[in-house]
Amino acid sequence: MVIFISSVQKELQAERHALRDYIRGDPLLRRFFDVFLFEDLPASDRRADDVYLDEVDRCGVYVGLFGNEYGYEDAEGVSPTEREFDRSTHTGRTRIIFVKGTDDASRNPKMLKLIRKAGAQLIRRRFTNIPDLTAALYASLVEHLARSGDLRTLPFDAAACPRATLADISEDKVRSFLGTARRERQYSLDENTPTKDALAHLNLLEGDAPTHAAVLLFGENPQRFLPTSEVKCLHFHGTEVRKPIPSYQLYKGRVFDLVDQAVDFVMSKINRSVGTRESGPQAPVEYELPKQAVAEAIVNAVAHRDYTSHASVQVMLFADRLEVWNPGELPPPLTPELLRQPHASIPRNPLIADPLFLAHYIEKAGTGTLDMIALCRDASLPEPDFRQEGGQWVVTLWRDWLTTSVMAGLDLNHRQMKGVDFVKERGRIGNIEYQQLTGVTKKTASRDLNDLLKKDVFTRVGTTGRGTYYVLVRKGDKKGTKGTSSRAKAKGTKRGHSRRTRRIRPQK
Repeated sequence: MVIFISSVQKELQAERHALRDYIRGDPLLRRFFDVFLFEDLPASDRRADDVYLDEVDRCGVYVGLFGNEYGYEDAEGVSPTEREFDRSTHTGRTRIIFVKGTDDASRNPKMLKLIRKAGAQLIRRRFTNIPDLTAALYASLVEHLARSGDLRTLPFDAAACPRATLADISEDKVRSFLGTARRERQYSLDENTPTKDALAHLNLLEGDAPTHAAVLLFGENPQRFLPTSEVKCLHFHGTEVRKPIPSYQLYKGRVFDLVDQAVDFVMSKINRSVGTRESGPQAPVEYELPKQAVAEAIVNAVAHRDYTSHASVQVMLFADRLEVWNPGELPPPLTPELLRQPHASIPRNPLIADPLFLAHYIEKAGTGTLDMIALCRDASLPEPDFRQEGGQWVVTLWRDWLTTSVMAGLDLNHRQMKGVDFVKERGRIGNIEYQQLTGVTKKTASRDLNDLLKKDVFTRVGTTGRGTYYVLVRKGDKKGTKGTSSRAKAKGTKRGHSRRTRRIRPQK
């Protein structure tokens, strides 16, 4: 079925192209729809007005985007946009109208008249930005497919949540969200909007019943209806999954709460450095993993997981990495390799993703993985890994620069690799400990440790005697520190910086 997108081309060019790309990229919509844009046609020996009216006749759905401008007027003073609307009305096409903005005072009088004419015939929706528009169009097209019988089962996020009623929705949480969305994204609804009206505006009602998305976002107790919507957080001291698990938390609540609690869990377990107040009243805090990258990995898992799966999102913190697992597969045509390049945003649950965008938890521009990569690079960490593990999507953020591939290139013997793993778990190692760990003599231990110094894997704290020990070179110190010893490094100060910091051990 062809969708004809009608608007003043120049004024709403970005919106037109965004809708075309969104429909062609969405796993559900592209099964049923293709898009016609006039500017996509090749040059031909035909009158433009004949072409666009013929295309209206060919389409199954007419989508009108009405802005401030009325556009070019023909000899009778009528624009192509109005001609297309009238033709779709005359031929009985399904019409979906979106009006940009709420300020009608700045509109061309003829465009305002067209908006009123459309409003007298059908329900029109207003939008303020492209994410708002794509979410509204998605809901409208899904409703059209369900009404026509082409879609007998609604997508999970758009389907009514069995047994849930409006009484299961928290009015306080809806009001709090509306206040946040208005501050963060200039959302059009204010905090006093009635709950039912707010849910309707967010396309979170199926008739009078709240959808799955509504319950997950604003439910009093979402896990009462969707038990596996929880997030499991686990902390292991080593690099493998082993029992007993030192720290295990099971978080429940709405999706905003799940993200906040899981991020707090991770940040409370990793190392952080606190500087002095030389440059301001607040002492700067630097975490070994960028908080924004951690949040991005977790919010993506919660927003884009397969909620029909019986599995839960799992956040697992190891001595060398953070892994975030969520049920579901990467939607085609995306691949793990394409995520490292600019790519389209194809949310699995667009009606969940849109409120997360409005609350500034995510950006709906396909930049999440690119942001994680950039943040890790800026922190002198390896780039994140993305992989499909059966029916689970896994994102890995590396806590240190000594990854498996880096270690393989250092030509370490098995004793040295055992020593590195020991330091990753315990934080430091002395010569005597190294001897006991590997079963070698003091001379061999000294030779192995000196080699690790030369390869910039270890740095030595202290100069002689039993108080001397070795720690891993910090991610920001690995260049230009070969074989050196420094008290400043033991205190966490990077080369070239005068700021002194104190290390705070992770909470257990």
